[in-house]
Amino acid sequence: MARDHLLVIDQGTTSTRAVLYNARLQPAGQGQTEVLPSYPRSGWVEHDADALIASVGSQVTLALLDAGVKADRIAAIGLTNQRETTIVWERATGRPIAPALVWQDRRTAAICDQLHSQRDWITRSTGLVLDPYFSATKIAWILDNVPGARPRAERGELAAGTVDTLVIWHLTGGRQHLTDVTNASRTLLMDLETGQYSDSLCEAFAVPPGLLPSIRPSAGDFGVTRGLDYLPDGIPITGVAGDQQASLVGQGCLEPGHAKCTYGTGAFLLAHTGSRIVRSAQGLITTRAASLGDEPAQYALEGSVFIAGAAVQWFRDGLEAIGAAPEIGALALQGNPDSEVTFVPALTGLGAPHWQPSARGTLFGLTRATTLADIARATLEGVAFQIADLIEAIQDDLGSALTELRVDGGMARSDAFLQFQADVLGQPIRRSPQTESTALGAALLAGLGAGLWSDRAGAVELLESGGRTFTPARSYAWRSRAMERWRRAVETVIGHYHKEHPAR
Repeated sequence: MARDHLLVIDQGTTSTRAVLYNARLQPAGQGQTEVLPSYPRSGWVEHDADALIASVGSQVTLALLDAGVKADRIAAIGLTNQRETTIVWERATGRPIAPALVWQDRRTAAICDQLHSQRDWITRSTGLVLDPYFSATKIAWILDNVPGARPRAERGELAAGTVDTLVIWHLTGGRQHLTDVTNASRTLLMDLETGQYSDSLCEAFAVPPGLLPSIRPSAGDFGVTRGLDYLPDGIPITGVAGDQQASLVGQGCLEPGHAKCTYGTGAFLLAHTGSRIVRSAQGLITTRAASLGDEPAQYALEGSVFIAGAAVQWFRDGLEAIGAAPEIGALALQGNPDSEVTFVPALTGLGAPHWQPSARGTLFGLTRATTLADIARATLEGVAFQIADLIEAIQDDLGSALTELRVDGGMARSDAFLQFQADVLGQPIRRSPQTESTALGAALLAGLGAGLWSDRAGAVELLESGGRTFTPARSYAWRSRAMERWRRAVETVIGHYHKEHPAR
């Protein structure tokens, strides 16, 4: 039987998906289930790590059934994952010693405060900013708050990693403790230029280096399946990338000046800079992009918005305003476009380019005439305004306009939302033909790692072209007024929370 399919496991913040692709990168079957985080305290966001792993097998089985394909036709496995989310587990049993700390979790702000004097050096070394978003302070917090954890780590009894590392450990029966360079670049522990952990960074964050997984290129050898009840032994894992870098690949953004935005739980804008490291002066971060094959290290500028689809979830679940997330689009169209209700969706702080972890979501402009439809409209617009901030910052850093912006993710399915996004940006945006390009990118990496195609060019040609383009329909004057209203709102939020919680 020919091994002519690629299995991708896409473990995200709110769901786990498994997608089976044929050798032409067309989806043949998939399974998906919600795996929701919990919020035990204000600013705390956790996952049950056992539940994350348990969700993988069931969705792989569903994907195979949906495709009508047997597991012995899988040539290789690709893996993509929510980044920065951190787990510490026992090497002997694989059992987590604490809940996974999700990338949105803000409990480690005090650790960042203690390292304030070293933040410039940390940024130069890693390309990141000193913020609870990243993994290093999460590992340190677990070691210092789970009884006996730090001594056990020093004795070599524990392992730590991001979600990709945990899933690889599970898939290989505990034989492989590995990560790829894109995920490692999000930990605050990897030197951006060398692609290896820095002893100085590990010391600064009090993270024993022996806890950490080995770093490998995104397309390559990550071990083989072993001891699973839903897949046979011996299937190679050959492609791994953090979800946003995988999406950059899946969108075909492989050259300098290409950019993409993925609207998931958060929104993530990446601009490819090729083999050139671009240091941001605008509050963005510099990160590793996935390398395809034996090419030199690849880099990207990134802006991260913590709340995008999560704002819609809050509107649905917190306010109980709608029954299903897609309903917000139709409701928003009923809102008054001239109401000037403005929502800053800082439900877990403000990310790039502002980096205010203490900020909280705030509504402006409410009157007796304000309706639920106006708030629905402001919720979607708040996400789009944040992306406009990121686009402006990235173009300032690059010193030139982006050549193309491609978009994907759940919110990208909404025509109304993308039209407003194009209006507020003042430039066209193109929706990917496959609105979930994260898994597609992981499939391409896995196929390259497994040698399914003869060269990179042959693989890239398989990425679909086309997709709908949204062009601006509003005037420059409207855009200027809208952005000025948004900037006043953000400045007010930052000013208010800065007084209560001084910025680092």
